[in-house]
Amino acid sequence: MEALGIVFTELGDGYLRATMPVDARTRQPYGLLHGGASVALAETLGSSAGALLAGGSAVVGLEINANHLRAVRQGTVTGTARPLHLGRSTQVWDIGIEDQTGQPVCISRLTLAVLPAPPAAAG
Repeated sequence: MEALGIVFTELGDGYLRATMPVDARTRQPYGLLHGGASVALAETLGSSAGALLAGGSAVVGLEINANHLRAVRQGTVTGTARPLHLGRSTQVWDIGIEDQTGQPVCISRLTLAVLPAPPAAAG
């Protein structure tokens, strides 16, 4: 998260939101927001939101897809994760990413596996 400048900004009833700058860390060679950076923002949001609702269980990504809708060259993008399915063994999250004017940049869907909590790390 730190390497890409991702910052959580809001936790609400049924959503988690974060921002990410469009700068040298997140642009591809043509100067546009890198699709991989958008996917990293989407997975960060969905996995974090999933962990908050997993009741002590661990969550790990099974599948993520993304449709890149609009190019962004500068500024900040904002992602919002909302649950589509919160099951005992899987979760599915919808993540929308918008530019500073509210225009959609990327839509993504993340499927998570819900696993038993991992053992505590040895000192």
